[in-house]
Amino acid sequence: MKHNLIISALLTITVAVAAQEPNVLFIGNSYTEVNNLPQMVYNVAQSMGESITYASNTPGGCTFQQHCTNRSMDLIRQGGWDIVVLQEQSQYPSFPQSQVEAEVFPYAERLIDSVYVHNPCAEPMLYMTWGRKNGDQLNAQYFPILGTYEGMDSMLCERYTYMAETYDASLCPVGRVWRYIRTYYPDIELYQSDNSHPSLAGTYAAACAFYTMIFHNDPNNISYAPDINAETARAIRLATHTVVYEQLTQWTRPMPAVSIDTLRTENNTVWFTYECLNADSLTWHFGDGTDTIMSSGENHTIQHTYADSGQYTATVVASRHCLADTSIMQIHTFSDSNHIGTSELPIFGGEIRIYPNPTSCNASITTPTPAQATLTSLDGRTIWHSKTAPGETVIPLQQLPAGTYLLTIVTKNTTTTHKVIKK
Repeated sequence: MKHNLIISALLTITVAVAAQEPNVLFIGNSYTEVNNLPQMVYNVAQSMGESITYASNTPGGCTFQQHCTNRSMDLIRQGGWDIVVLQEQSQYPSFPQSQVEAEVFPYAERLIDSVYVHNPCAEPMLYMTWGRKNGDQLNAQYFPILGTYEGMDSMLCERYTYMAETYDASLCPVGRVWRYIRTYYPDIELYQSDNSHPSLAGTYAAACAFYTMIFHNDPNNISYAPDINAETARAIRLATHTVVYEQLTQWTRPMPAVSIDTLRTENNTVWFTYECLNADSLTWHFGDGTDTIMSSGENHTIQHTYADSGQYTATVVASRHCLADTSIMQIHTFSDSNHIGTSELPIFGGEIRIYPNPTSCNASITTPTPAQATLTSLDGRTIWHSKTAPGETVIPLQQLPAGTYLLTIVTKNTTTTHKVIKK
């Protein structure tokens, strides 16, 4: 007997949030130890009604290579960490590429891998430091770009960004906050007299950046400030807001994202098609007791045959470490040849369609009735709002950074929220 399928899709969103009281391990050297950065992050969090517990290992001048064989590795193996902060020696990442490839990258990878092995749900977070006030003059004779602050700072940014993207870590861009402050608030002294280590204001900038990365909250609302004047503290918080908070998706590990649709149907067999980003594996639950686990890198189609007519919920979960995203599709099968085929039906409940999704440029939305459409970031900021007439409306995504966004559509009778992925 021929089974025709009527299919509607419903997307659900899973967003990673910080633990209520995250347990944070700081691994670094004197740039972390001076002015007791971990304690200052704790004080900042307390002023916002939040809290952390923390431990640290910060011997002066310590490198990633040394941390791989000292107490830091014992602390990582101890487990139980929500966030592990990793800070390399202040000069090493700025050195010539061949030297960094030999002396920095392998040990960054080893530390981050160890974090995931012993703390599967932890977030490794690289601590991007800053260029010295007048550059690294001692080493500029061997690598001239280090002769200025701008040159050294740019190399640090480039190498820390590479490590975060390559080894799957978040990145706390303290060096970028310092650069913003040096550009727009040049009277704020971020350095001690050695032109290298942070002043109290410099450490406060780092603490505000780490608070923002850990809790994803607006640093403009921080009430705590160490012994610096109120105007300086306000400027530092504003710089952190601009560089870190407004660009959180740039600095945090990318979330897995998955969306499913149907390619075609034949009798009671469905060919699903899917788009997946930033995941290691996909777990399919077809709703009839059948499950399949597959690599995210495999073909972007999968077929499944339903034995009986009825209603099923097909679910796919995209996973990486303890991060996950879920997409759900409702399947209705009928032992009746009078139902129209799926190719004639729009997705999203037969009423609203968003396409293409994922997309590398703009997307479009079609609605059968007038609606209010609002696009927001995962941290709740409104990016776009429009009243839509029946038919097609363009969602302006082309200028947005890659990531996952939420589109809320309000019609006369329904309110729905959909995931929109910018590749």
